[in-house]
Formats: sequence, structure tokens, C-alpha cells
Amino acid sequence: MHAPYGLEPIDSCEDCKQKGNTFFRQLSPAAIRDLDHVKSSAIYPSRAVLYIEQQESRGVFILCSGKVKLSISSNAGRALITRLAKPGEVLGLTATMSGSPYEVTAETIYPTQAMFIRRDDFLRLVAKYPEMQRAVIKEFATLYTGACEQLRTVGLAASAREKLARLLLGWCADGKQTNQGTQITVPLTHEEIAEFAGITRETVTRILNEFKAKRLLTLQGSTLRISNRAALENFATV
Repeated sequence: MHAPYGLEPIDSCEDCKQKGNTFFRQLSPAAIRDLDHVKSSAIYPSRAVLYIEQQESRGVFILCSGKVKLSISSNAGRALITRLAKPGEVLGLTATMSGSPYEVTAETIYPTQAMFIRRDDFLRLVAKYPEMQRAVIKEFATLYTGACEQLRTVGLAASAREKLARLLLGWCADGKQTNQGTQITVPLTHEEIAEFAGITRETVTRILNEFKAKRLLTLQGSTLRISNRAALENFATV
């Protein structure tokens, strides 16, 4: 049976197609069955908020499908997108493990299925299964590496052009190789791309038009094709 928004519902963690290369990879069948017993699963529309920055942490969300943007904001209303979470990732892990408020806001970009595990249940399972402890440590390492890369892009890049080039090249890791270059789906508006790179929307539009004029890339809707990756890398290393 098809779920709302055209998604194919995932009823059991044991049947999840994502578990082969995500948080689930290190978990034993017994641990996965225990996760199944304590989880609650829901399907969210686009632009639904899973939790907000500084909200008291209730537990973790594990993405089954879709994509979620994570962002932080200032008192003045400026926002910075820290990363895009993909299926199989655990959201709210740091807050849940430490008992601190959620440090970011999590908002769906596409229709998304996610399972929620209450904090007490998640901590009990981490204490019970050593392999789950290792999985949590690996998640922390991945989050730290991603945060460092985001700081390099936003804080250390010398120019807006370099920031945007670094951002686009980073997205290439999830792209599809074609005869015309690397094709990636960019489900973000120019405003959101600006929030990702720490620049203004007008600057994003201007630099993308410049890159298109130099035949480095083409952009049609949300489909971005990078046709001259070497030239884009030159902009990312100036």
C-alpha cells in the first residue's frame, strides 16, 4: 500500500534498504528488533519541522526516506544551514545523548518518513548493546568531520565565489556521473543556498550566472549539471 506523498512506507527497521550503509550497519539483528519495538514512525510533508533549535530534546529521529535541512539562526533572524541529512542518518543525537536542547532546527525538504525513538528508550538501548555504542561514536565522528568542512567553506574561504564553488563540489559526492558531467539535484532555493554558504541570495544568483556563462555548469529547475569540474575546482582553491 502506498503512503501519502507517493512514498513507499517502511514498516520495519529489519526491512529498511538504508541499513546496509548507515547507522544500522553495525547493529545486530537483536538490536534492530529492539529498535523496532520502541520506535514510532510517521510521514511528513515538505517543509515540516521535526524539532526546533533550543527545544528540549525528546529523542532521536532516524530518516527512512526524504531529506532534511538542519539550520541555526541568530537573534537578528539570520540563518545558516549546517547540512542536509539523508536517509539512514540520525538526527538529534548530540542533544539526546547529552540531555541538552536541540542545537539546530530540522525541517523536511521533500516528503519524508522518519522514525522517532524517545530519549529514555534510546539511551537504554545504547547501554544494552555495545555495537550501538560504537555506532553512536561513529556518528559523532561523522558529524564532527562535517562540521569542520562546513567551517572551512563558510569561515575560511576567501571569497563568496570560493564558498559557492566549494559547496557545489561537496555536493558532487552524491551526484550522478553522465556524459555531460556530474548531475546533482539541488532541492534548495537561492535563498537557502545562500544560507548554506553564508552569503546573500543576490550573490548566489550572480555567481551562478557567472559560472553558467563560463560553461562550468547548467541549471534547470533543481537539476544542476557540473560540466567543467576542473575549472570549478580552480575557483574553490584560490
